[in-house]
Amino acid sequence: MRPGKVGTMGTGRKIGWMGLGAAILVCAVAGRARAHCQIPCGIYDDETRLASMREDIGTIEKSMQKIVELSAASPVDYNQVVRWVMNKEHHADRLREIAVEYFLMQRVAPVEEGAPGRAEYLQKVEILHRLCVLAMRSKQSTDTAHIEAMRTQVEALHGVLQRR
Repeated sequence: MRPGKVGTMGTGRKIGWMGLGAAILVCAVAGRARAHCQIPCGIYDDETRLASMREDIGTIEKSMQKIVELSAASPVDYNQVVRWVMNKEHHADRLREIAVEYFLMQRVAPVEEGAPGRAEYLQKVEILHRLCVLAMRSKQSTDTAHIEAMRTQVEALHGVLQRR
């Protein structure tokens, strides 16, 4: 294809530069489409997000167990080890995304110092920060102590949210 021309992209139909640009844009943003929008739509709720966090923690735990088990085998099936590592990383990222993009950005409203509700606000921020740090740590190792710590923080968050 010469510069300035259109191609068929294997479809038999010609695609102009605008169409190609649109296709590239769709592919570029497709990865972000899985995250919740930042419009207060009312579709998602705290209980559903907490359930997702619990599932992610369970998946991280299972991934850690499989990584340890497969790494001890002889011979080591590196393909499976890598797949479980990637799975663990993905669910740790999802946990962090829920903590940041749903709770911190949409559900935890800042409260000015000295205003009523400030202590509860700081407690929520602290819990969510701990969850993010624990998610990061779970990506760095197979230490299941991080699993119990994450579960504790999710339940602490649930408790704080119930007080509303």
